[in-house]
Amino acid sequence: SEWARVLSRLLGGVEVAGWLHRVSATILILVFLVHLARVLHQLLIQRDTSAIWGPSSMVPQPRDVVECVGHVKWFLGLGPRPRFGRYTYWEKFDYWAVFWGMGIIGISGLMLWFPMAFARVLPGWIFNIAMLVHGEEALLAVVFIFTVHFFNTHMRPEKFPMDPVIFTGRLSEDELRDERPAEFDQLVASGTLRD
Repeated sequence: SEWARVLSRLLGGVEVAGWLHRVSATILILVFLVHLARVLHQLLIQRDTSAIWGPSSMVPQPRDVVECVGHVKWFLGLGPRPRFGRYTYWEKFDYWAVFWGMGIIGISGLMLWFPMAFARVLPGWIFNIAMLVHGEEALLAVVFIFTVHFFNTHMRPEKFPMDPVIFTGRLSEDELRDERPAEFDQLVASGTLRD
């Protein structure tokens, strides 16, 4: 397509685009491995299972189903807004979509980047599947980011045009009380946050 040729030229040509792709992939894989190491350290060294279960866990729990149903009811004007905690069901969905996607796109990408090494242990037809899976996972990620993720983080009226928490890492007390009342109540009860 002509747009792809123009974009490729703007990036410096196919070789430079490939180099940028591989550098970005390396950074993404390293960030993912650091995240995995931190989670494993929390679980295995610190013996802190709150990453697996509890109010601050990213693992889907029964309350997420209840909150999702309650949220749909609230959208339709059929019930009150759910009292969200530290992570909402859509944030957990975002997290696990990226987590699962990193495995798929990472392994298939490494297979395509280092075909000779992988060909020593894998049959040739696997590389056709890797190429298909790598491209489809990338397309799925882009579609998800520009629809679901953009809506939840940028297009909601109370956050438009962007939620500054990505840059500050902080949420005002009023926002916390309004958006995540269950977490607010938990922090007040624990004495971490005074009401």
